[in-house]
Amino acid sequence: MRQFLKLIVRNALRHKLRTGLTVLGLLIAVLSFGLLQTVVGAWYAGANAAAPDRLVTRNAISLVFPMPLHYREKVRAVPGVKRVGAANWFGGIYQDPKNFFPNEAVAANFLDAYPEWKFSPAERAAFRNTRTGAVVGAALAQQFHWKVGDRIPLEATIFPQKNGSNTWMLDLVGIFHVTDPKLKAQEKVLLFNWDYFDEARAFGGGNVGWYVVRIADAGAADRVAQAIDALSANSDHETKTQSERAFQLAFVSQFGDIGLIVGAIMAAVFFTLILLTGNTMAQAVRERVPELAILKTIGFTSGSVLGLVLAESVLLLVLGGVLGVVLAALVAKGLAATLGIILPPILSSIAVWARSLGLMLLIGALVGALPAYRGLRLRVVDALAGR
Repeated sequence: MRQFLKLIVRNALRHKLRTGLTVLGLLIAVLSFGLLQTVVGAWYAGANAAAPDRLVTRNAISLVFPMPLHYREKVRAVPGVKRVGAANWFGGIYQDPKNFFPNEAVAANFLDAYPEWKFSPAERAAFRNTRTGAVVGAALAQQFHWKVGDRIPLEATIFPQKNGSNTWMLDLVGIFHVTDPKLKAQEKVLLFNWDYFDEARAFGGGNVGWYVVRIADAGAADRVAQAIDALSANSDHETKTQSERAFQLAFVSQFGDIGLIVGAIMAAVFFTLILLTGNTMAQAVRERVPELAILKTIGFTSGSVLGLVLAESVLLLVLGGVLGVVLAALVAKGLAATLGIILPPILSSIAVWARSLGLMLLIGALVGALPAYRGLRLRVVDALAGR
């Protein structure tokens, strides 16, 4: 076995420049795959982390159309509903437009709909009792070096105040964190007191953007959603209630089917990858036809020759693939630190490694199959005669 491995490695390194360029091409392809998959994961993180017992009720026409705040009491009275939280997109800017992060005005009980957000009892009480109170996720607080007690100025892009000012001064009263790594993206949000927002804004008072509804039984989600929407049927503010996951996916889909776009790009990349590696292996086998004939002459079986060629192909794929995955993880980590964003980790899951390794082995077997088949059918007399 050791001699086989030595032979495979020596054959792969016979033309170092060609092998190096092939591995570099593989590395770039896998690096692209890893980074694009990371972007897709980040893009759909909200939908993938959605809780099955949460529904979102919004205006049936569009999210930009508001609903009356008093409608909350009707929703709360629907059988199966545990609690209802109101929210409105604010869209403020902190210091610079580049510092984008989600910020919303929410009712005090909105926090109760998200038990995965960990607050101290004192922080919850402070948010409820502080008119200008705000809470932020731990990742956002770390990014801007905020701490409890800081004052945060948000510049309005949609909602000016009645007094004509665009600057909303908020008092940071709480910082929450999540324990599940899959939910880390939720730590990049700022929420502030709904009462302050509703009293001070220049227009739209008494209206909300959406309701988050916690239900007692996730299995009854469809029935509860239909009951909620029936309350406003044929009114001027008909609603559409859907699961939190469906709501997140609908929001993301406004920007296009990112998964389909990335899938098409990667299909083209891997098709090119197969052609590249296949060409390398075809050349390698063509140059070594006499040597393969000698191997058969001294006792190597056709299956052994087949295995040597396939193993060489797989070696190139695995080498380029592993380097690409590791480099993708390092680049993604650097981008997250530089841009202040949260990206799902590439290397933390055994499933990711297993899927990547399986893909490398599969492509290696595919691109090496035809050259290996030629070696399998090789006749010693023809090979030595140059036919």
